[in-house]
Amino acid sequence: MSKKSNYSYVGIAFILLVFGIMFVPKIMNRINEGDITRDESRSEDVSNSPIEEKKNKENKSDLRYLEINGTPKKVPAFSFTNQYGKTITNEDYLGKVYVVEFFFTTCPTICPIMNRNLVEVQNEFKDLKNFGVASFTITPEIDTPEVLKAYSEKYGITNPNWHLMTGDEDVIYKLANQGFNLYTAKDESVEGGFEHSGNFALIDKEGFIRSREDNFGNPMIFYNGLIPEEVGVDEDGIPQEISILKEDITKLLKE
Repeated sequence: MSKKSNYSYVGIAFILLVFGIMFVPKIMNRINEGDITRDESRSEDVSNSPIEEKKNKENKSDLRYLEINGTPKKVPAFSFTNQYGKTITNEDYLGKVYVVEFFFTTCPTICPIMNRNLVEVQNEFKDLKNFGVASFTITPEIDTPEVLKAYSEKYGITNPNWHLMTGDEDVIYKLANQGFNLYTAKDESVEGGFEHSGNFALIDKEGFIRSREDNFGNPMIFYNGLIPEEVGVDEDGIPQEISILKEDITKLLKE
């Protein structure tokens, strides 16, 4: 081997030695300080793994979202007083499947029917802590917590997550018409002096309005609360929807 070759090997060895002196301590410092870990090369998030995504997809039901301009509609924030004088907000319902209605205790027409039907739904899921009902009065000046409590006792409301709520009238009407798209208005020409929807809205555990599809493939949006389950079909040929409401509650509870 020539001297020239020896000089080349010596040069290479010297460069490697210098590299080790300069960079190995820095790498060790990064390891000690936690900058480099055994998992640094793992970029995948377990929650987003194919197995986890498949599991989430399998748990999701076929119920549709109510979409506004392509965005699923979520329940807006609210804060009212229930029949026990306790402040209830939308966050109290997170993690629960619940049904929404707007009513008033002196209603002489549809409200008694709606609430008897809701009691039937309540009794279907009476042992479940993650099911509830949200009833908002549209006559808050009349329906005080004491009045609402007496009303709940009269109708056999026992679910601890069924809150009959009262509060600012303007806020309640805005919540009904804009928040849930459930029509509510004062109208002295109708019996009782108020006009409101006889429909129920169904809310999932994350606070989104959900429903099954209609015959045209669109979200049904709401459930008719005016026909008792045992009636089947009313005199106008309209079928009751309490049965499918129960079915869809069950689907959401499994999500």
